[in-house]
Amino acid sequence: MRRLLNKFKGLYKYRVLIRTLVARELKARYRGTVLGFVWSFVNPLLLLTVYTVVFGFILRPRDPSFNESPWVYALFLFCGILPWQVWFAASSQESANILIAQGNLIKKMLFPTEILPIVSVTSNFIHFLFGLPILLLFVPLMGKTYTPYLLFLPIVIIVQYTFTLGFCFLISALTVHFRDIRDILTNLLTFWFFSTPIIYPMTFGPVQKHSLLKTFLNLNPMTHIMWGYQNCVFYGELIRWKRLGVTFLVSLILFFVGYYIFDRLRDSFPEEV
Repeated sequence: MRRLLNKFKGLYKYRVLIRTLVARELKARYRGTVLGFVWSFVNPLLLLTVYTVVFGFILRPRDPSFNESPWVYALFLFCGILPWQVWFAASSQESANILIAQGNLIKKMLFPTEILPIVSVTSNFIHFLFGLPILLLFVPLMGKTYTPYLLFLPIVIIVQYTFTLGFCFLISALTVHFRDIRDILTNLLTFWFFSTPIIYPMTFGPVQKHSLLKTFLNLNPMTHIMWGYQNCVFYGELIRWKRLGVTFLVSLILFFVGYYIFDRLRDSFPEEV
C-alpha cells in the first residue's frame, strides 16, 4: 500500500500533462460543433427534459413525497441522473476502451499509463460541474429552497470521485486482457442504474416493504452516493454520515484494489494493445 501511495503521489509531477490532456479532451469533444462548450449546459437540460416527460408526465410519480407533481419529481430525478449519466457511466464506458484506443501512445511514449483513466474521470467530472448549475438553478424553480446542507455537496463529490477512479482503474486494466468486459459493462451499468435509487427514492413503498430488496440496495455503494446528492439538493437534509463514511471506506478499498491490479498489469499493456 505504501508503494502504491508513493507511485500515486509521484503523478503530481505529471500534473501539467494531465491538465493538458484533460483540456484536449474537453476541446475535442465539441470540436466542429456550432455551440461548442454550450453543449455542456444544453445536454444536461435535454437529459432533464426527456426524463421529466417520460417518468414525470407519462409514468407519473407514485411516491407521496413528490406530491404527485412531475416538476418536483423531475428535480429528484436530476439529482441522480446528472452525477450518474454525465460522470460515472460516461467515465466507466470511456475507461473500458481508453488503453486500447490509446495503444499507439502507450507503445511510443514512456509515461505513467494510469494518467489515461485519470484524464477520463476528470474530464467527465468537469462536464458534471458544467451541468451542476443547471441542477441548482431548478431548485427554486421547482418549489424547493436552498438549505445550509448544500455546503456538504463537495463531500459527496469527493466520495464519488474516489469510487469512480478506483472502478475505472480496475475496468481499464482488465479490459486490455478481457475485451468482453466492454460488452458486459454496458449491461452491468444498465442493471446498476436501476439497482440504485435514482428514478425512485429509498422511501418508495415497495422498497420499504421488502427487507431483502432494501438490504440489497443498501449494499450498493452508489445508493449512498446518490442519496447524498438527494439529501443536499432535493430534501435539504443532513447527509447520512455513517453510511456515506462506510461508502468512502469502500471507495478507498476499491481505489487501492483497482490501482494495485492496474499496477500489476501495466507491463503487459504495450504488448496486449
